[in-house]
Amino acid sequence: MSLINGLPAHVLLVHVVVVLIPLTAVALVVAALWPRAARRLGPLLPLLALVALASVPLTTQAGEWLERHVDDDALVRRHTELGDGLLPWALGLFVLAVLVWWAAKRASAESEQGGGTRRLALLGRIAVGVLSLAVAAGAVVDVYRIGDSGAKAAWHDAYSKTATGAQSR
Repeated sequence: MSLINGLPAHVLLVHVVVVLIPLTAVALVVAALWPRAARRLGPLLPLLALVALASVPLTTQAGEWLERHVDDDALVRRHTELGDGLLPWALGLFVLAVLVWWAAKRASAESEQGGGTRRLALLGRIAVGVLSLAVAAGAVVDVYRIGDSGAKAAWHDAYSKTATGAQSR
């Protein structure tokens, strides 16, 4: 993917990643820590995580195309390096979202049958909750760092610190 309606695809696709990764992270943590929320979200949680995961390589590929069409710059290189690190976080969100969804589905089925060991289930939920919190935090921090470096790369020396033209009057 290179251009969308005359604009570099990366500058449009990046908004999908910036919205979906944090949204998935928040939904994952809520579902992991609150079983009722996991049941209510149902398959929407892993589906959201899958779309977020798929958006990362699309955005990265579009960014690599854009990198080849702008001047060589240390800030752009830094942004590219950081961007390459988001895929493992997005994959972690997806795997945990599937696990949380599956566990909630299984717990719901077991509660209808009246079985299951509560202590083991509680320990498992705590472990998944802690892991989900760690991966979600890592993903959101990484999105922030990548976005910050991209904004610096795009806007450094690209505007005047004082107003110019007709609007300054």
